[in-house]
Amino acid sequence: MTAAMVEHQQDSEGRPWDYLLRTWQGLDVPEGWRAEIDEGRIFLVPPPHAHHNGIAEKVQRCLYANLPDEMGIYQTLGVHVAPLGKLYVPDLVVMPSELIDSADPDTSAPMDASDALLIAEITSKGNAREDRTKKYRAYARAGVPMYLLIDRFDTRGAMATLFTEPNEDGTYKQSDPAPFGKPLVLPAPFDVTLPTDGFPG
Repeated sequence: MTAAMVEHQQDSEGRPWDYLLRTWQGLDVPEGWRAEIDEGRIFLVPPPHAHHNGIAEKVQRCLYANLPDEMGIYQTLGVHVAPLGKLYVPDLVVMPSELIDSADPDTSAPMDASDALLIAEITSKGNAREDRTKKYRAYARAGVPMYLLIDRFDTRGAMATLFTEPNEDGTYKQSDPAPFGKPLVLPAPFDVTLPTDGFPG
């Protein structure tokens, strides 16, 4: 990740989060890049490798198999982790479609991460640590029921892990890891088995 030159500043009323959010909303980010807010700074995340996008497409296709009509799957959707003052742009977010449809068309305000049913992150070499630690804790604190971490750079070997039952302390009670090549069961409302044997390492 690359840190932008926006950090530790405040708006006219002394609110650093509001200043960062307005700056984030006004950024002209190069195509394919993402801007995220973490630790009081705006970070620019470069476009991922083609293998990364290939995995995202396979996961999305699998999730659609039994997806309830009222839910949608979104890429490049900013989500606000309110308890921590963070804003991430996950690889995939499953969220009620009505929340997306009712969003203010005149602003690029992020959605509340606590409204997500599932968030998926696919690691790249430059951000694997953040996905395993900072984002894991943030999504748990936000109460995201399911965090799907697809870690191509896990030291134990490429691994897909579903974390469930979030705690307010920033951890998940349950984890279900599956090495690439082994299926990973995703519970209701998805009720699908994610085949990882086609994931490029």
